[in-house]
Amino acid sequence: MKAPADLILLPQWVVPVEPDGALADHAVVIQDGRILDVLPAAAAEARYDAAQTLALPGQALIPGLVNLHGHAAMSLLRGFADDLPLMTWLNDHIWPAEKQHVSEAFVRDGTLLAAAEMLAGGVTTCNDMYFFPQTAGEAFLQAGMRATLGLIVLEFPSAYASDADDYLAKGLALRDELKDEPLLSFAFAPHAPYTIADATFGRINTLAEQLGLPIHTHIHETADEIQDSLKQYGLRPLERLARLGLLGPNFIGVHAIHVNDAEIGLLAQHGCHVAHCPSSGLKLASGIAPVARLMAAGVNLGFGTDGAASNNRLDLFGEMRLAALLAKGASGDAAALPAAAALKAATLDAARALNLDSRIGSIVPGKRADLVAVDLHALSSQPVFDPVSHLVYVAGREHVTHVWVDGTLKLNNRCLVDLDPDDLAARAAYWRSKFIAQGQS
Repeated sequence: MKAPADLILLPQWVVPVEPDGALADHAVVIQDGRILDVLPAAAAEARYDAAQTLALPGQALIPGLVNLHGHAAMSLLRGFADDLPLMTWLNDHIWPAEKQHVSEAFVRDGTLLAAAEMLAGGVTTCNDMYFFPQTAGEAFLQAGMRATLGLIVLEFPSAYASDADDYLAKGLALRDELKDEPLLSFAFAPHAPYTIADATFGRINTLAEQLGLPIHTHIHETADEIQDSLKQYGLRPLERLARLGLLGPNFIGVHAIHVNDAEIGLLAQHGCHVAHCPSSGLKLASGIAPVARLMAAGVNLGFGTDGAASNNRLDLFGEMRLAALLAKGASGDAAALPAAAALKAATLDAARALNLDSRIGSIVPGKRADLVAVDLHALSSQPVFDPVSHLVYVAGREHVTHVWVDGTLKLNNRCLVDLDPDDLAARAAYWRSKFIAQGQS
């Protein structure tokens, strides 16, 4: 007798990530939201009795992409303050606008808008850092998207919390309330060394060790950040965090643009992870991270979009291609960050940074069925010598046709299943009108 299954997918290629390469004429079998089997298509049809079979001719099936760093609700600030350096952008534009406008409603609408953009572009998981993380979590659940919610911490007050203790108390209460949601996980998210005091970092480190949560923070994004740290603490930021005990396998450093060889060695020695956000680093003129040297040292690397206010796209296909090209150009080595490594960074390696690699990041039996179908049969993709190469250097998010999260269809023939684009556009227009009415644009 045939074994039961919910769904059999029959793409032209399965790109499992584990191992590298592509499997032609293979099937992926899904049951109860997990990958039950990966095997030749003919064997799958002989072995399984599926409720549904979906042929995907000319398409590559890949693991869902993992956005290792973002500020989802800032999709409502897309294009709000462009062509400015980081601290001018933050101090003179973003933080004043956030002080005036950020609320639970802002976070809900902005997160839904971001989730729609990410899902349509093949991103099934994101690591988010923003105010009102509970509201963001509710929006991600409404969208049916997997997310790591950053328990944001700052020293200064906001509409969300009054001081570091209040941020931490609210974050811990959120984690306790939603810890059993299968699509949600959590990370401590102290904003950056220049906005967090030593005592707060120490408390976060203790809590992270007790709860087994990652620590997700901006680090060495600009040269000025390092100079300011030397003036205030007599230490570069990473050295300061190392002395405070924060570096370890649960540490995700965002950007890591201005790191020297000793600091790269420090990150590698402690098993840290880096969220590389190439578009944001270029747009803010912060610089280019030394990706080839980080990877050569053994630092685990994933890609992030950052927020739509500093990118201005939540497009992980774009980040994957740009990261691969920048690594080659900056290092002078055409073999730096090859296509297979770039795809792995956008999937399994990013999942590993979030402690989710046992559940997602590759197409392996037993893992959750977070899957993306990418159309490679258009003329602009012909001929296909190597599907993995095409996924990085040719394909874009516009080629994504189907997306599943936990085995549930979220994008069907390029149409969102659970989110209404017209409703989301109306919400974005509402917030734009509020900004304009108050003299901000």
